[in-house]
Amino acid sequence: MAIYPKKLLIMNILDILRRYSDEDHRLSQKDIAEILRNEYNMTAERKAIRRNIMNLMGCGYEIEYSESVRMVPNPKTGEMEESYLWSDFYLVREFTDSELRLLIDSLLFSKHIPYSQCKALVEKLEKLSNRYFRSRVKHIRTMPATDKDNLQLFYTIEIMDEAISHGRKVSFRYNSYGTDKKRRPRTREDGSIREYVVSPYQMAAANGRYYLICCKDPYDGVSHYRLDRISDIRLLDEPARDAKTVQGLEHGVDLPRHMAEHLYMFAGKSETVTFRLKKYIIDDVIDWFGKDVTFSDESEDEVTARVRVNLQAMRRWAVQYGPHATVLTPESLVEDIKYDLAQATKNYVG
Repeated sequence: MAIYPKKLLIMNILDILRRYSDEDHRLSQKDIAEILRNEYNMTAERKAIRRNIMNLMGCGYEIEYSESVRMVPNPKTGEMEESYLWSDFYLVREFTDSELRLLIDSLLFSKHIPYSQCKALVEKLEKLSNRYFRSRVKHIRTMPATDKDNLQLFYTIEIMDEAISHGRKVSFRYNSYGTDKKRRPRTREDGSIREYVVSPYQMAAANGRYYLICCKDPYDGVSHYRLDRISDIRLLDEPARDAKTVQGLEHGVDLPRHMAEHLYMFAGKSETVTFRLKKYIIDDVIDWFGKDVTFSDESEDEVTARVRVNLQAMRRWAVQYGPHATVLTPESLVEDIKYDLAQATKNYVG
């Protein structure tokens, strides 16, 4: 067993509080002394433990404790006097167990983070709590291996973040799957690999994926790209295009509104759409479109909704919710949906 120098006492006490304490598992000075002796081969008196805990609190660590008063004889006079006893120490953490569990679940349900990286991130999050928390999430260790394609994801995010922060363009290759289940860069008609040059403005999560909101050279409108399909990214010296000159971003990137308008992250313009829906899917409507949706003409079973949304996204949504909602306007969208439904019907006829 290693022998730790006395000057590490304060760090070892902090480590013990991190590993062994929380609101439900409090430590006395005696408990801390025993762990120091058994695991760190270090002895310390209670006064030294208390003094170092006070120093930790003075450095900004939030440590809770209970205080009690007892009568003890004065070692010099022999008279009884009050003595304050500190006990029940525990470290207040930056994240509660429920918050850590939420973050871990978000990683587990993510479709774009490779298994090895997901596992490493989960282990880092576990270390933000104590040994009791880790013992309750052992099932994470048995996750099956998932798709390990595009291990460049975190590097892509890092470079993209730098580009957005410094207002610079990036170039990259964009990949798609073939029937052999392998991913390859998209190509031009002559077979050469296509290089994308974009002005990036925001990264956002939607439908279990990470997307980039950007403007692709030489076009004027908004484009969206899946970050997990990007490879060979390069940070360029060329300054990014001012977002206010991009169609759809004239007032900057209003992310909540943008995500509500682009349900499936399609590019293209947004327009006001009205549709009639069964009231039992109101929860779904608000989940998809947010609370900016306006309801009117309510009956016992139905209501009319009005929302501003990307037309291509609405076209897909309307087919998905065909049995429960009917688009009323604009007429061009109604015709597109009729065509989609007719084509779908043909696939099941004959």
